[in-house]
Amino acid sequence: MVLTGLEIIEQVKNGSIYIENFDPAKVNPNSYNLKLHNELLVYDNLFLDYIASGERYLDMKKKNVTRRLIIPEDGLILSPGELYLGRTVEMTKTVGFVPQIQGRSSIGRLGIDVHKTAGWGDDGFENYWTLEIVVTRPVKVYPFVDFCQIIYMKTFGDASLKYKGKYQRGHAEPIDSSKLYEEFQKGV
Repeated sequence: MVLTGLEIIEQVKNGSIYIENFDPAKVNPNSYNLKLHNELLVYDNLFLDYIASGERYLDMKKKNVTRRLIIPEDGLILSPGELYLGRTVEMTKTVGFVPQIQGRSSIGRLGIDVHKTAGWGDDGFENYWTLEIVVTRPVKVYPFVDFCQIIYMKTFGDASLKYKGKYQRGHAEPIDSSKLYEEFQKGV
């Protein structure tokens, strides 16, 4: 069951949903718009691995090196073939709801994928949303624009198991690259 926009407002009022700097004007019929921050990360070690092996790749067993980019006010052109890790301006938290983000249709119609697979947050997730941005053709983006939307689904059943993973606020940077390597180190 997806919450309506009016129910999102009610849940924000009673504290079950928290959206940093909540603005009722950003509420849609079944979602809330979130903004793109001006920070991006790109993987930097692809070039070094390419020189060493003749192939471009990321290694899921390693902590891959990233480089921070800032989107200037006059915009930044994103290129196809590159993965840009961005983040939302707003930090969110939920209790009793499962949040999910999607790109806005106006963003998708420019050939921008806001996330590849990680658009799902577990009950109890508290952090900024890391965006896995890929473009189909060069596109100029600007900071602090409404970029994606968040929806909320009500949980059913015993909800005592809450998200406390490696990307939870307090454990994570505002933008985190993959921490899958930690699972290999722990033997998970």
